[in-house]
Amino acid sequence: LGGGTLVDRLSLYGPAIADDHEYYRLVTGGFLHAGLLHIAFNMYLLYVLGQLLEPGIGHVRFAILYVVSLLAGSCGALVLDPNVQTVGASGAVFGLMGGGVVAMRARGIDPMASGLGPTILLNLVITFLIPGISIGGHIGGLIGGAACGWLLVEFRERTRSELLSLLGCLLIGGAAVVGGIAAAGGG
Repeated sequence: LGGGTLVDRLSLYGPAIADDHEYYRLVTGGFLHAGLLHIAFNMYLLYVLGQLLEPGIGHVRFAILYVVSLLAGSCGALVLDPNVQTVGASGAVFGLMGGGVVAMRARGIDPMASGLGPTILLNLVITFLIPGISIGGHIGGLIGGAACGWLLVEFRERTRSELLSLLGCLLIGGAAVVGGIAAAGGG
Protein backbone atom coordinates (compact mmCIF):
# COMPACT_ATOMS: atom_id res chain seq x y z
CA LEU A 1 0.00 0.00 0.00
CA GLY A 2 1.17 3.46 -0.68
CA GLY A 3 1.10 6.13 2.00
CA GLY A 4 1.22 5.67 5.70
CA THR A 5 -2.28 6.59 6.79
CA LEU A 6 -3.89 4.79 9.69
CA VAL A 7 -6.20 2.97 7.27
CA ASP A 8 -3.23 1.87 5.16
CA ARG A 9 -1.44 0.49 8.23
CA LEU A 10 -4.38 -1.15 10.03
CA SER A 11 -7.06 -2.15 7.49
CA LEU A 12 -7.78 -5.75 6.62
CA TYR A 13 -5.59 -6.35 3.57
CA GLY A 14 -4.53 -9.78 2.37
CA PRO A 15 -1.09 -8.99 0.92
CA ALA A 16 0.01 -7.24 4.15
CA ILE A 17 -1.13 -10.26 6.15
CA ALA A 18 0.42 -12.84 3.81
CA ASP A 19 3.64 -11.04 2.85
CA ASP A 20 4.41 -8.95 5.94
CA HIS A 21 2.80 -11.22 8.59
CA GLU A 22 0.65 -8.35 9.88
CA TYR A 23 -1.88 -10.68 11.50
CA TYR A 24 -3.21 -7.91 13.76
CA ARG A 25 -5.07 -6.62 10.70
CA LEU A 26 -7.60 -9.44 11.20
CA VAL A 27 -8.79 -7.43 14.21
CA THR A 28 -7.81 -3.81 13.63
CA GLY A 29 -9.72 -3.49 10.36
CA GLY A 30 -12.90 -4.01 12.36
CA PHE A 31 -12.27 -0.83 14.33
CA LEU A 32 -11.75 1.48 11.35
CA HIS A 33 -14.53 2.95 9.23
CA ALA A 34 -14.86 4.63 5.85
CA GLY A 35 -16.68 7.75 6.91
CA LEU A 36 -19.21 9.11 9.36
CA LEU A 37 -22.24 7.33 7.87
CA HIS A 38 -20.40 3.99 7.93
CA ILE A 39 -19.51 4.25 11.60
CA ALA A 40 -22.95 5.68 12.49
CA PHE A 41 -24.79 2.68 11.01
CA ASN A 42 -22.46 0.17 12.64
CA MET A 43 -22.51 1.82 16.05
CA TYR A 44 -26.29 2.23 15.99
CA LEU A 45 -26.78 -1.47 15.23
CA LEU A 46 -24.14 -2.41 17.80
CA TYR A 47 -26.00 -0.38 20.42
CA VAL A 48 -29.38 -1.93 19.56
CA LEU A 49 -27.98 -5.46 19.45
CA GLY A 50 -26.12 -4.89 22.69
CA GLN A 51 -29.36 -3.86 24.40
CA LEU A 52 -31.04 -6.96 23.00
CA LEU A 53 -28.37 -9.60 23.55
CA GLU A 54 -26.03 -8.61 26.36
CA PRO A 55 -28.60 -8.77 29.18
CA GLY A 56 -29.70 -12.22 28.01
CA ILE A 57 -26.34 -13.89 27.47
CA GLY A 58 -24.09 -11.87 29.78
CA HIS A 59 -21.15 -9.52 29.28
CA VAL A 60 -18.46 -12.15 28.76
CA ARG A 61 -20.46 -14.25 26.28
CA PHE A 62 -21.46 -11.09 24.41
CA ALA A 63 -17.79 -10.06 24.12
CA ILE A 64 -16.84 -13.55 22.94
CA LEU A 65 -19.64 -13.49 20.36
CA TYR A 66 -18.44 -10.09 19.12
CA VAL A 67 -14.77 -11.13 18.80
CA VAL A 68 -15.55 -14.44 17.08
CA SER A 69 -17.93 -12.65 14.69
CA LEU A 70 -15.28 -10.04 13.90
CA LEU A 71 -12.71 -12.76 13.13
CA ALA A 72 -15.22 -14.72 11.03
CA GLY A 73 -16.07 -11.54 9.14
CA SER A 74 -12.38 -10.91 8.47
CA CYS A 75 -11.99 -14.46 7.21
CA GLY A 76 -15.00 -14.09 4.92
CA ALA A 77 -13.74 -10.80 3.52
CA LEU A 78 -10.33 -12.32 2.79
CA VAL A 79 -11.85 -15.39 1.17
CA LEU A 80 -13.82 -13.27 -1.32
CA ASP A 81 -11.55 -10.22 -1.77
CA PRO A 82 -8.05 -10.66 -0.29
CA ASN A 83 -6.61 -7.81 -2.38
CA VAL A 84 -9.15 -5.21 -1.29
CA GLN A 85 -8.59 -2.97 1.72
CA THR A 86 -11.49 -3.61 4.08
CA VAL A 87 -12.61 -1.66 7.14
CA GLY A 88 -15.63 -1.68 9.41
CA ALA A 89 -17.34 -3.45 12.28
CA SER A 90 -20.18 -4.74 10.13
CA GLY A 91 -18.87 -8.33 10.02
CA ALA A 92 -19.03 -8.36 13.81
CA VAL A 93 -22.42 -6.64 13.79
CA PHE A 94 -23.77 -9.22 11.35
CA GLY A 95 -22.42 -11.88 13.70
CA LEU A 96 -24.31 -10.34 16.59
CA MET A 97 -27.46 -10.43 14.47
CA GLY A 98 -26.83 -14.12 13.73
CA GLY A 99 -26.26 -14.80 17.42
CA GLY A 100 -29.41 -12.84 18.22
CA VAL A 101 -31.50 -15.00 15.90
CA VAL A 102 -30.17 -18.15 17.60
CA ALA A 103 -30.86 -16.73 21.08
CA MET A 104 -34.39 -15.68 20.11
CA ARG A 105 -35.25 -19.04 18.59
CA ALA A 106 -33.90 -20.81 21.70
CA ARG A 107 -36.34 -18.79 23.78
CA GLY A 108 -39.29 -19.36 21.46
CA ILE A 109 -39.25 -15.87 19.92
CA ASP A 110 -39.81 -15.54 16.17
CA PRO A 111 -36.92 -13.42 14.79
CA MET A 112 -39.10 -12.32 11.87
CA ALA A 113 -41.79 -11.00 14.20
CA SER A 114 -39.24 -9.30 16.44
CA GLY A 115 -37.81 -7.19 13.64
CA LEU A 116 -34.35 -8.77 13.75
CA GLY A 117 -35.07 -11.09 10.82
CA PRO A 118 -36.23 -8.27 8.54
CA THR A 119 -33.21 -6.18 9.66
CA ILE A 120 -30.86 -8.96 8.58
CA LEU A 121 -32.67 -9.39 5.26
CA LEU A 122 -32.64 -5.64 4.55
CA ASN A 123 -28.95 -5.43 5.37
CA LEU A 124 -28.19 -8.43 3.14
CA VAL A 125 -30.06 -6.76 0.27
CA ILE A 126 -28.03 -3.59 0.83
CA THR A 127 -24.84 -5.69 1.00
CA PHE A 128 -25.47 -7.21 -2.42
CA LEU A 129 -26.85 -4.09 -4.13
CA ILE A 130 -24.41 -1.37 -3.10
CA PRO A 131 -20.91 -1.65 -4.58
CA GLY A 132 -17.96 -1.47 -2.22
CA ILE A 133 -19.60 -3.29 0.68
CA SER A 134 -17.79 -6.39 1.88
CA ILE A 135 -20.06 -9.28 0.98
CA GLY A 136 -17.58 -11.78 2.43
CA GLY A 137 -17.24 -9.80 5.65
CA HIS A 138 -20.99 -9.67 6.19
CA ILE A 139 -21.67 -13.32 5.29
CA GLY A 140 -18.62 -14.55 7.23
CA GLY A 141 -19.64 -12.58 10.30
CA LEU A 142 -23.24 -13.77 10.08
CA ILE A 143 -22.21 -17.44 9.82
CA GLY A 144 -19.55 -17.20 12.53
CA GLY A 145 -21.88 -15.31 14.86
CA ALA A 146 -24.74 -17.76 14.36
CA ALA A 147 -22.42 -20.72 15.04
CA CYS A 148 -20.91 -19.08 18.12
CA GLY A 149 -24.36 -18.00 19.30
CA TRP A 150 -25.60 -21.58 18.98
CA LEU A 151 -22.69 -22.77 21.13
CA LEU A 152 -23.22 -20.06 23.75
CA VAL A 153 -26.98 -20.53 24.01
CA GLU A 154 -28.34 -23.82 22.62
CA PHE A 155 -25.34 -26.07 23.12
CA ARG A 156 -24.60 -24.64 26.56
CA GLU A 157 -28.20 -25.20 27.70
CA ARG A 158 -28.31 -28.75 26.31
CA THR A 159 -24.95 -29.87 27.73
CA ARG A 160 -24.90 -27.63 30.80
CA SER A 161 -21.23 -27.07 29.99
CA GLU A 162 -19.95 -23.52 29.91
CA LEU A 163 -16.43 -24.81 29.25
CA LEU A 164 -17.38 -26.82 26.16
CA SER A 165 -19.39 -23.94 24.71
CA LEU A 166 -16.48 -21.55 25.23
CA LEU A 167 -14.01 -24.04 23.76
CA GLY A 168 -16.26 -24.38 20.72
CA CYS A 169 -16.24 -20.61 20.25
CA LEU A 170 -12.46 -20.61 20.63
CA LEU A 171 -12.27 -23.23 17.88
CA ILE A 172 -14.46 -21.16 15.57
CA GLY A 173 -12.36 -18.05 16.24
CA GLY A 174 -9.14 -20.02 15.70
CA ALA A 175 -10.46 -21.52 12.47
CA ALA A 176 -11.39 -18.02 11.28
CA VAL A 177 -7.86 -16.78 12.00
CA VAL A 178 -6.23 -19.74 10.23
CA GLY A 179 -8.70 -19.49 7.35
CA GLY A 180 -8.18 -15.74 7.05
CA ILE A 181 -4.40 -16.08 6.98
CA ALA A 182 -4.63 -18.84 4.36
CA ALA A 183 -7.07 -16.79 2.26
CA ALA A 184 -4.84 -13.71 2.53
CA GLY A 185 -2.12 -15.55 0.63
CA GLY A 186 -4.56 -16.73 -2.02
CA GLY A 187 -4.87 -13.36 -3.73
